[in-house]
Amino acid sequence: MEIKEKKKTNRKAIGWLSLAHIVNDTYAGFLNPIMPFIADKIGITMAIATVVMSIAHICSSLFQPVFGFFADYIFKRAFIFWGLLLASIFIPIAPTAHNVYLLTLFIIFGSFGGSLFHPQATGFIVRFSKEDFTKNMAIFISAGSIGFSFGPIISALVAEHFGLEMIPYTSIIGIVLAFLMFKFVPKISHIDKKPAHQDLKNTFKLILSNKPILILTLISMMKSLITNSCSIMLPFLWKDMGYSPTYIGVALFLFIFMGSIGSLLSGNLEKLIGAKKVFYLSMIGTLPLMFMFVSTYRTHPTVSLVVFVAMGFLTMLAMPVTMVMAQRLMPEYKSIVSGFINGFSWGVVAVFITLVGFSAQNFGIAKVLFIVSFVPAICSYFVRYLPERIEEI
Repeated sequence: MEIKEKKKTNRKAIGWLSLAHIVNDTYAGFLNPIMPFIADKIGITMAIATVVMSIAHICSSLFQPVFGFFADYIFKRAFIFWGLLLASIFIPIAPTAHNVYLLTLFIIFGSFGGSLFHPQATGFIVRFSKEDFTKNMAIFISAGSIGFSFGPIISALVAEHFGLEMIPYTSIIGIVLAFLMFKFVPKISHIDKKPAHQDLKNTFKLILSNKPILILTLISMMKSLITNSCSIMLPFLWKDMGYSPTYIGVALFLFIFMGSIGSLLSGNLEKLIGAKKVFYLSMIGTLPLMFMFVSTYRTHPTVSLVVFVAMGFLTMLAMPVTMVMAQRLMPEYKSIVSGFINGFSWGVVAVFITLVGFSAQNFGIAKVLFIVSFVPAICSYFVRYLPERIEEI
């Protein structure tokens, strides 16, 4: 009876953590579709707006391994609570900023929320998943992708029908959920396997010396490169073509939502064809789809939208497999490994997105995105050094 009750408690905790992931990442997806309109309001160029968005991704991602290091040593849910709270408050008030400095400040605080939330929440999923590890991780990651997909459509609808100044009222949902976490997500009473090193330097050195972990981080970077480039650049392209905020929000919603479906199906596909083939499909398949998109976005916009959505599905297809493989390779570093795969990779790419933004302003968005899509295909070479299947680890 006690074992049955514990399983029920674990399932409930996973459910609430997944719900929190939905809400946290909903706020993370708020700014992309409305950034062209915020930029117009405060008078900044696309290149400067790209720098601002890059700062957001750096703050929400690059510091995740550091927060993950500390999360692996604590039992409390502090990072989950404060992460969700910061994201809920500061991201929604960012569109009301009257200058680029205030906009950047709000985005930095809100983005740090995601950096706090993700490593500890992912580590908790691992510890509550005594069984069905791959399934629960796929659900958790898909939940975040679903939230990220709804973010653009929610912010776009509010902005178009009520104005940018009404977006801060959406904060109430995240604030309430942050406090509910304390009731429904229990503290971890013990850590199954303590990390071998008790200091940040040695821990980072150990992880960075693990070749498969580095390759998995690279795979995650490639996913981030495509999703961030598209999510940041294409709203400016569509705005220049005369599309409304709602259209842009719906397009991004479909792109990311289909990515969440890809994440959900990832585990089953891995069992069917193996991890390597999932990685190859995700990394190489983006290139022909991007070619089709840039060839049709002006002449056949409906076709280009369908292709864009399919690109979201393929891009996110490998993410749960990437995370599960990394967790199995270094099970004693649950939160910090999550920080590298889900965070550090995004942060590194965010630095390069600034260059992508300036290039797109000078040479054209579509051309630059097509060139960017070559990078994952080239980097797929390193997949050969990974295990064929997760079960082999």
